[in-house]
Amino acid sequence: MGAPRAVVFGYHNVGVRCIKVLLAGGVDIALVVTHEDSPTENLWFESVASLCREEGIPYITPGDARAPELLVQVQTAAPDMLFSFYYRHMLPASILEVAPAYNMHGSLLPQFRGRAPVNWAVLHGATETGATLHEMTVKPDAGAIVAQTAVPILPDDTAFEVFGKVTVAAEQTLWGVLPVLLDGTAPRQLNDLRQGGYFGGRKPEDGRIDWKLAAQQVYNLHRAVAPPYPGAFTEVNDIIYTIVAARLSKRSAGSLPAGLAVVDNCIFGVCGDGRMLAISALRAAGEPISAQQLQASLTARVSTH
Repeated sequence: MGAPRAVVFGYHNVGVRCIKVLLAGGVDIALVVTHEDSPTENLWFESVASLCREEGIPYITPGDARAPELLVQVQTAAPDMLFSFYYRHMLPASILEVAPAYNMHGSLLPQFRGRAPVNWAVLHGATETGATLHEMTVKPDAGAIVAQTAVPILPDDTAFEVFGKVTVAAEQTLWGVLPVLLDGTAPRQLNDLRQGGYFGGRKPEDGRIDWKLAAQQVYNLHRAVAPPYPGAFTEVNDIIYTIVAARLSKRSAGSLPAGLAVVDNCIFGVCGDGRMLAISALRAAGEPISAQQLQASLTARVSTH
């Protein structure tokens, strides 16, 4: 019996690391389906297409996962199993019927099903998340759990930092379970959809700050969307200010109104519970904003009202 054959749908760092695990585990990858690389994204994550070129693996970048020719290409590859590692399109039932299919999801299922699981976990103040390999069904993130690995979310971790940990957790999860997955004895655990919740994608507009919220909630939003994501932002005098770096402050806001403030030549964000964020890096129109520049803008606002 030859090496097990797989077709892999993959993208992003998780796609790169998990493809490397399959290769190390002796899997014959007959075809990789990925996305066209985006110059804005590839500044901060690795390219599955580049890995395929290095390893001599055939790859394609179809625009539509439902295209009939894609189904034919997957069938022609005659895989023993299918894998999806951070591929961005839902796979239709016709493809899932070709061979047993497994997806790597960036949370501890059934928690945080759906899109942007790491960002949602940080936004909700979760203290741990992880990676889960599960059987694929037509319904997203709903199939039986094969294996999962937890990682901590520390109080000041940004989503980008957590994503790095989840990438390693995905690699460990697949590496640990691959031998029993290939010999057909991998465990199956119920993915109890009554637990956790399903979340949609996030848009840059979702980063708008409501300063009436408690400081911890505002801080969680900042951590969830901090660069290289679009960032948490607020508008003053028609200028959009984006928080690049911040921490919860131990100082009390006193009688300061909610919103951006400058105290002792330092920038703060005053929140609804009287606590503040100490903002160490702020930008507007892509340029760094100093405490003096912000103070001038805030003073101008007071004098014009």
